Amino acid sequence: MTFLYERILRPLLFRFDPETVHGLAMAWLKVLGAPPARPIVRALTAVRDPSLRVTAAGLDFPSPVGMAAGFDKDGDVLPGLEALGFGFLEAGTLTPRPQPGNDKPRLFRFPSAEAIVNRMGFNNSGAAAVAGRFAAHAPKLGVPLGFNIGKNKETPNERAAEDYLSCLETLFPFADFFVVNVSSPNTPGLRDLQSPSEMEPLMKVLSLKAGALASAAKRARPPLFIKISPDEDVAEAAAEIALKTGFAGIVATNTTRSREGLPAGAPVDGGMSGRPLFAKSTEVLRRLFRASKGRLTLIGAGGVFSARDAYEKILAGASLIEAYTGFIYRGPLFAKDLHRGLVKLLRSDGFSSVRDAVGRKA
Repeated sequence: MTFLYERILRPLLFRFDPETVHGLAMAWLKVLGAPPARPIVRALTAVRDPSLRVTAAGLDFPSPVGMAAGFDKDGDVLPGLEALGFGFLEAGTLTPRPQPGNDKPRLFRFPSAEAIVNRMGFNNSGAAAVAGRFAAHAPKLGVPLGFNIGKNKETPNERAAEDYLSCLETLFPFADFFVVNVSSPNTPGLRDLQSPSEMEPLMKVLSLKAGALASAAKRARPPLFIKISPDEDVAEAAAEIALKTGFAGIVATNTTRSREGLPAGAPVDGGMSGRPLFAKSTEVLRRLFRASKGRLTLIGAGGVFSARDAYEKILAGASLIEAYTGFIYRGPLFAKDLHRGLVKLLRSDGFSSVRDAVGRKA
């Protein structure tokens, strides 16, 4: 089916505007996530090999490949994505107040490079709207769910913590974990929050708030992750601050401002994802693993298209993998193909589990 998608369906879909196709994909995923389709699809796509199970940051993941933030910003099609075999899901980025994002066009494909440039700008319906919908009818998922949280565009950096705290509190009842996004290139000034003088107090206050909310709710504190950029030299500082403030780990990495590997004329604004990001993001993973001495849970993202790509990130230090652009280019069996391939790669190298392979080439 992957062959048919790449040779027939994808060329047809790529004739249309990317956001139009994304809307079609969302509608299709709503169908897949509804009964009676969901259990049937899940039975065909889920790979539940014992070697793929990962226990990390206090959570149990049936398999290590998850959907990255950005695809399902408002958590609209989570059951459909789970049905396609992803081992965990990340919704967002969500901000306290709804915002439309940047002007269109804001999403661009580069098939020859297997890359995408986006300058979406945190378009979402707002954390309160999503929480209200979940309170009325939360999706029942068999995999961990995380929320990626950010600040509104008009919120100055000196008040950014208020936005992150608002999202954390609003979405807390529905989250298995949170990812703090301080690294998108599409919100002016956001990456300034990666400087140690900004990052440490933000992470400290979020960690304290998560602990207080968990205590009040008499539940375990959901693990917190921070998502960093591949462009700024922040890996070692981020690892140190994460350990100091009680964050569970780091997502490495967000999109890049680099246009290396893209044809001339690619948009200057926005972040690039896809194959050209793989080496750069994987090197950040290695640096994080070394700096933390394996004490943080690392989620590898950036340029994952195959089981070999996912495996290389695991060997570099990632316990879990996220993808988005690879799913766009490889199609609906993407997660299944990666998980089946990972089982073979682990066995061929004599590893009985993903955990055994983490960081072996860091």
